[in-house]
Amino acid sequence: MTTFSQSSSTRLDFRVKPDQKSLIERAASVEGRTVTDFAVTALVRAAHDVLERSSLTSLSAQDAKAFLRMLDSDASPNAALKAAAKRYKKSRG
Repeated sequence: MTTFSQSSSTRLDFRVKPDQKSLIERAASVEGRTVTDFAVTALVRAAHDVLERSSLTSLSAQDAKAFLRMLDSDASPNAALKAAAKRYKKSRG
């Protein structure tokens, strides 16, 4: 169980409807946690989920097959790809 540390924290203030507050309080109580600990844990988990989903690229079955064919091909990089790789390496050090 994640616990919230008061020693090194910043505030995050927001308003909720009375029914939302009641629901959150009941859920926190069922788990034997403070509302703060319950809310912070839920918000952090949700933030991780959003960021993980945003970093994934989804392809249709057709696009996935085309991508894999390109990876398996023996084609040499063209001038545009070589230039892009050079720019990338220069910007990344």
